[in-house]
Amino acid sequence: MTNILSDEESQRYARNIILPDFGVEGQLRLRNARVLIVGTGGLGSPIALYLAAAGVGTIGIADGDVVDRSNLQRQIIHNTSDINRRKVLSAKEKIERINPNVNIVTYDFFLSPENVDAIVKEYDIVASATDTLEAKYLVNDSCVRLSKPFCHGGVSEFEGQIFTFVPGTACYRCIFGNHENSGIKSVKKGILGSFAGMVGTIQATEIIKYITGIGKLLTDTLLLIDIRSMSFNKIRFSSNNACRCVSSQGTDT
Repeated sequence: MTNILSDEESQRYARNIILPDFGVEGQLRLRNARVLIVGTGGLGSPIALYLAAAGVGTIGIADGDVVDRSNLQRQIIHNTSDINRRKVLSAKEKIERINPNVNIVTYDFFLSPENVDAIVKEYDIVASATDTLEAKYLVNDSCVRLSKPFCHGGVSEFEGQIFTFVPGTACYRCIFGNHENSGIKSVKKGILGSFAGMVGTIQATEIIKYITGIGKLLTDTLLLIDIRSMSFNKIRFSSNNACRCVSSQGTDT
């Protein structure tokens, strides 16, 4: 791949390129980047759409589900005509419509302890856009083992949370503990669709910032949002010395 932008790319990404500290170099970094999105639902939809529009070169999408009518209220990458279609195929089609320059890799199955590392290792950064605790910990633990950064997003009813992990900073377990021994189970709750889009868009922004090196990431920081009062609060964290991430980071290649 060349280190110059085509005329088409220069026009498509013109508003990126003229940003302070972004320029052609930032756009080339996006084009050369590989991002894995785990989940193509309320969070994964805006993440995929905005990363594709921004010019991320390779986007992997992992989801073993099909589109349900109840998804359409918030999962904006899917349309009514997509009901009962495989989510990754529906998402791939919409991404290609937005930006045919993007290379899309689909994983039409749920990640598991048996396959997660083989997939995660192929990417530069991961968007954790899952809706179960089990999947959130699965993504976290794989990224920790492989020293891969990821951006976590979660939303339930009117409250949401985002943080970014890079090796050496607090991981999901540092912040939320070890759910295996807590008895906590995932419970299906209502979600305001536009709010899910808002959280996913912040995740996409964090990933773009990581790739381009612009700004300060939400590392060691949990951003909490309550949409009812439109309040934004940051809680600072540090790596827990008792967490497996402290001893695991940097041990895998």
